Amino acid sequence: MTDQYAVIGNPVEHSLSPQIHDQFARATGQDLTYGRILAPLEGFRDAVLAFRAAGGKGLNVTLPFKHEAWRVAGVRSGFALAAGAVNTLSFEGGSIEGHNTDGIGLVRDLMQNLRAGIRGKRVLLMGAGGASYGVMEPLLREQPESVVVANRTLEKAVELVGYFEKLQSCAPQGFSARAYGALAGTQFDILINATSAGLEGAMPPLPEGIFAPGALAYDMVYARRTPFLDFARARGARIADGLGMLVEQAAESFFIWRGVRPETAPVIRALTQKAEE
Repeated sequence: MTDQYAVIGNPVEHSLSPQIHDQFARATGQDLTYGRILAPLEGFRDAVLAFRAAGGKGLNVTLPFKHEAWRVAGVRSGFALAAGAVNTLSFEGGSIEGHNTDGIGLVRDLMQNLRAGIRGKRVLLMGAGGASYGVMEPLLREQPESVVVANRTLEKAVELVGYFEKLQSCAPQGFSARAYGALAGTQFDILINATSAGLEGAMPPLPEGIFAPGALAYDMVYARRTPFLDFARARGARIADGLGMLVEQAAESFFIWRGVRPETAPVIRALTQKAEE
């Protein structure tokens, strides 16, 4: 019988995950189907259990359910432990196992696809929500010179930094929280927008002069040019959206489920070409 997988969220019709996993399955010869599940905002757990009861093997979880997925998982593995959020559920035996592949996806996209080394670099992470929690541990493990978390509500950035300082022995000396107004006079090599501002046509209030020579500006939003990326490009920075991260985190989910690691470069190229058509 063909194994069944899906992405679950609300909304979910925009998700590229079915296209990505279909390409992975064809390339690796895996017998599976991958669909979309629109879960009611108050019915996530029931939707997950119904999919599993119908024979489903695993789910990718998108907004707004990643924290709830962490609670649904009976076993949490890898980076999900620190993130407090789950984007991949695997149904093995009688248990529901939760993983977080977002941070792995980001780091692989930065280092392998964009050739942006993280070790020794000054990193600015904008936002202190679930996306930032999901990627922080893998970022810290790459040993940047500094990581500054900036957020409109400073208390949330302070809370995030404090949380990971307690968990991570690899946190750099320059691991700190700042308000956007306190970034003036500081430059960064890698600037990552983990906020949803771009979806609303807005951007974090960054000061002038924040991009170091050769800096990379990265927005986790994909398939659209955000104001942050326009701002960065106008100031000479290299820019990238989150499409590569999406594909790389999907590849890690695929590996968790199938034990096979698909090649990501052909999928990224195909999706990029389609978006440009």
